[in-house]
Amino acid sequence: MGHPDGMDHDPNLRGRLPRLSPKPVVAAVVVGIDGSVTSWHAFWWACGESSRLGGRAVAVFVGPTAGVASAAASASLGGAVTPYVACQQTMAELAQALGDQVHEYAHDHLVNLTFVHTQGDTARELLRIADGNLADLIVVGRSTKARHHLAGSLGRRLLGRREAPIIVVVP
Repeated sequence: MGHPDGMDHDPNLRGRLPRLSPKPVVAAVVVGIDGSVTSWHAFWWACGESSRLGGRAVAVFVGPTAGVASAAASASLGGAVTPYVACQQTMAELAQALGDQVHEYAHDHLVNLTFVHTQGDTARELLRIADGNLADLIVVGRSTKARHHLAGSLGRRLLGRREAPIIVVVP
């Protein structure tokens, strides 16, 4: 029978029982960032949460695929057509600028952070990267576009498609 304090003090078992040492929880928080005000609020919240959990943040910028970018490039304001290459260069420059800004913030606030630039459907890419990083949480900013309130925002598209919690930050 065991000891009243619940611990087995049998000297014959001391060398054979595994020692359980508390291991820190290392959580992964994936956050979508696109440079908008709401995405920055989501990013700051996600960095704080990953720090509180003793984990890491994965900031994800999702650019459009070639088909979407070329359609956007051919849409014109005042009749001027923007070449597809110029759109791609602009996306790469935006991604570079965002990457620099998030890394600077992470460095200043001692946040373990990875920045990922990818292309495709934003919801699918966030889910793919979250699955690949075994994310415990996905964070996005609330959409400010009126059409998203009718057709469905990124947050709504993510809900129900992932077992990990989805947080939509409202500034």
